[in-house]
Amino acid sequence: LKAQFGTTPNMKHIVDGRCYNYVTLFPSYVHSTFKRRHDCEEIWRQFEGAVVCQSSCNVTVEDYHPMFYAMPQTWPCDKFLFWSKTRTLMHSYAAVMRHFWTLEDTLVGYMFNDLIWCGQEDTGFDFDSCPEWLQKVFIIQLPFAEMACGNITVLLNGSIVNAFNRLSMFGSVELDSLNPQKVNYINIEVVTNLEGPHLLLQLTAIIFDNRTLMILQCIQDPKHPSCRTCANSLVESFTVK
Repeated sequence: LKAQFGTTPNMKHIVDGRCYNYVTLFPSYVHSTFKRRHDCEEIWRQFEGAVVCQSSCNVTVEDYHPMFYAMPQTWPCDKFLFWSKTRTLMHSYAAVMRHFWTLEDTLVGYMFNDLIWCGQEDTGFDFDSCPEWLQKVFIIQLPFAEMACGNITVLLNGSIVNAFNRLSMFGSVELDSLNPQKVNYINIEVVTNLEGPHLLLQLTAIIFDNRTLMILQCIQDPKHPSCRTCANSLVESFTVK
């Protein structure tokens, strides 16, 4: 296995701090989504128990179940937003369209976002080198996908060769974890960059013309020709005839 950076330094302080930040700064999330009272220290203990003192190759998703049990959340249906190769735009979109919930809005996603971790036998966390595996991604994505219900939305990148890639995290982990008994409909939004699409997909539930997504991109590059066209279109739409 190819090696990458070791466990993020000060892991416990970061995770504990994020947990307390979440439950303190986002009380509406906590009150509306937690099934019972949370315990940040207990969450860390269960996480540590799943990771440390064993080879990272031996850890399974089941090892994290006690941690998930310590932080149960239930989100309202019809609000789940997934993405693939559109992370930055997705967060801007979710900030504007406030009814969406993303992985990072959940406690587990908020606590472990962008962190690296792995254990080693008999010595705790490995701070020198972690294998380039993806299980740490699986454990925070699986609960989110399993919770999804009602109508969900997926934001894909239409400016790359494979807007939908079966080997991506969405294609290989989240999509397979959706419960067909709970999910009624998948709204697929394919967004292109300002240069236009690379490949036009033939899917039945795609929205290519989303003015909000275009505006968000034009905020970053207002001088692009496509943005001038968009601005003219907006002016015309508000002109009283």
